[in-house]
Amino acid sequence: MVRGVVLAALSALAFGLATPLVAWAGRGVGPLTTAALLYAGAAAMAALCRLVVRQHGAAVGRRDVPRLLAIGLVGAGIAPTLLAWGLQRAGATAGALLLNLEAVFTVLLARAFYREPIGGRVALAVSSMVLGGMVLALASSAAGSIGLLGALAVAGATACWALDNTWTRPLAERDPFEVILVKGALGALATGALAIVRGEPVPHGVAAAVLLACGATGYGASLYLYLHAQRRIGAARTGSVFALAPFLGALTGWAIGDRRADAGAAVAAALFALGVYLHVSERHRHRHAHAAAAHDHAHRHDDLHHTHVHEPPFVGEHSHSHAHDPIEHDHPHAPDVHHDHVH
Repeated sequence: MVRGVVLAALSALAFGLATPLVAWAGRGVGPLTTAALLYAGAAAMAALCRLVVRQHGAAVGRRDVPRLLAIGLVGAGIAPTLLAWGLQRAGATAGALLLNLEAVFTVLLARAFYREPIGGRVALAVSSMVLGGMVLALASSAAGSIGLLGALAVAGATACWALDNTWTRPLAERDPFEVILVKGALGALATGALAIVRGEPVPHGVAAAVLLACGATGYGASLYLYLHAQRRIGAARTGSVFALAPFLGALTGWAIGDRRADAGAAVAAALFALGVYLHVSERHRHRHAHAAAAHDHAHRHDDLHHTHVHEPPFVGEHSHSHAHDPIEHDHPHAPDVHHDHVH
């Protein structure tokens, strides 16, 4: 649980720091062009990392293609376009704060799609982090800094990314760099083609470089960490911890000169800290049963669930097709690929 929360927090850090920089570099650049550069950067990062980093995950297969096309369209096409358009009208700080809505949508969708348990502790953590974002957003609104259409566009982006997060959950067991590469390439090609058709302006060297770098870190590296977090703690908890991103983005926006939403910073920081603490300290344990199953994903042999034998013996994380016998036992667990039972 702790490792999953840390990975989700690092993912939020990468994405949150990139958001105000996207607003700065995207000035005068069309939203489709901005989205294309962001996901081109993510795809380039994934392609480079596949050459130098050994991964332990099942390869993307033909059955994953429809899901990848869907997340490529919604998560790498529509969402960043709405975000880029909205940030130019809502402001970097206020726009970053509105991204807090993604956590709410993700938790609700994870519950609806995957029956992930949301007990009182997780509900309190989600509420605390959402309330932290609301405090900052209200402070910004009171200062008259949020453009209504821009705010609605950013909210629409969060709804799209929540769908993306939910649809990506089954891909968390795949090679993450393959998932990022395919998603980034699809998003960059689709939005880039539309940007050319619409005749959007091409950014200058510095702006283009910043957008590509933000794509590599805030959309590529962040998604890599997010997928690994989903493996360990499921979609709802990962999405909730990811609510740190708006707060971090707001701080970055404030640091680079957008000082329009700082009145509730101390209260919001305390609420976010409470939310993270509730997640990190969560302990979920009860007797549960596993049905017989056969699948392919990254795994270890010291986790109480993978007892098959290798000749010669294999130590560490690896991936291959394997079978599980029915078993009933009692141990602490999170809503990962082996623990999607009903509560």
